[in-house]
Amino acid sequence: MDVKLNYTYSMSDVVGEHGVTAEELLALKDRLSAAKKAVGAKKAAGKLGFMELPYKTEDAAKIKRLASKLKKRFDNFVVVGIGGSALGNIALQGALRHPFWNLLDKKSRGGWMRIFVPDNVDPELVKGLAETIDFKKTVFNVISKSGTTAEGLANFFFFKKILENKAGKKYRDHLVFTTDSQKGFLRELASTEGIESFDIPANVGGRFSALSPVGLISAAAAGIKIDKILSGAKAMDQKCSAAANPLEDPAAVFAALNYLLYLKGKRICVMMPYSNALYPVADWFRQLWAESLGKKSDTAGKTINVGPTPVKALGATDQHSQVQLYIEGPYDKVVVFLSAGKFRKSAPIPKVGYSHYLEGRSLGELIKCEEDATRTALAKEQRANMTIDIPTIDEENIGGLLYMLELATAYAGELFDINAFDQPGVELGKQLTYGLMGRAGFETQKKDIEEFKNRFTARKV
Repeated sequence: MDVKLNYTYSMSDVVGEHGVTAEELLALKDRLSAAKKAVGAKKAAGKLGFMELPYKTEDAAKIKRLASKLKKRFDNFVVVGIGGSALGNIALQGALRHPFWNLLDKKSRGGWMRIFVPDNVDPELVKGLAETIDFKKTVFNVISKSGTTAEGLANFFFFKKILENKAGKKYRDHLVFTTDSQKGFLRELASTEGIESFDIPANVGGRFSALSPVGLISAAAAGIKIDKILSGAKAMDQKCSAAANPLEDPAAVFAALNYLLYLKGKRICVMMPYSNALYPVADWFRQLWAESLGKKSDTAGKTINVGPTPVKALGATDQHSQVQLYIEGPYDKVVVFLSAGKFRKSAPIPKVGYSHYLEGRSLGELIKCEEDATRTALAKEQRANMTIDIPTIDEENIGGLLYMLELATAYAGELFDINAFDQPGVELGKQLTYGLMGRAGFETQKKDIEEFKNRFTARKV
């Protein structure tokens, strides 16, 4: 694992007043040490289970045994989940499997399964998948920590009915649940019907669960080496923990820079991989950063309405859409590049007789030059940016990358003085949905939303 943070272009000696001064970073050192200490204390108290995941090799062994068993019977693996129950799966698949994995034949996939993650309740998406797959050759991994997530259960019920019609009494063989170890609808169903299940640790939140069975089961089902994912995360944990000086801890420095730049008005954090394989990581990061750091109140209950807004962009694609804004628009952004040091495939540009400067070069050279040019152009215009270097996109480095960003989020929560591990702002929408869908006990919420809507005159054109 050799993931590194290069923050040269975030500093004031490069981008002037829009960057962080060496003095500002040094002045934050004591608070950063305190943040690390606070996170360590929460881990010791058993509150931060995500920090324990890199060491849970027994879970990985059980998952690998299941995946080897399933590949003998099934061709398709469907993840039924949303939010943190889906995004980690998508990030691992996108980074570590062939970009067109599901189009490869079984031999080319090494016998491993196709992976589908319908992470919404859009009827066209879900029904479209049902019309595409052979249910007799499909296993469904239903993921919900609470076991009551409306979207996950709705999709599960939809697929279950079809599965019962196709597989009869053996439909249970097509199901794997990933949920709370003790309680919830899915746990009860797993117990009463004898359905294969895996536990989500009680102290691991959804957006921090990619390195738990939540993300690792589908990874193993696609033949990804989950042991190496965990070993990469472990190496990053040890690297960060061993740094007595917090300014030598990449997760701490990432948190510190984003915090200081936020105070300087950089309220938008753009994650921009120059690799399609890393693009789903930016999607995963959006939930991690937004749901953890976007908070109404600080730890004392004071209203502060704080939080950086994460945005995703893709190089070189978004040079042709978003970069114009980033270079000439408001000075309200910090760009975080994800840089692949070496691509796993080469694509030479052949000489085709046009005497063109591109002939004889390669697509890899082109995208790396575009990345370097964009990074430099931003810096020349005093636009703060930093780069996370990933030498090769493999299991160990991806494990290290995800863990570093999770740990940085925990540190950032301490710097902002908020609880990075709850999401109270999500609850109101959930409760109103329950009311509209007729869930018992939420009749008041249905009445509230109807009364609220009736207070205003609809304006449509």
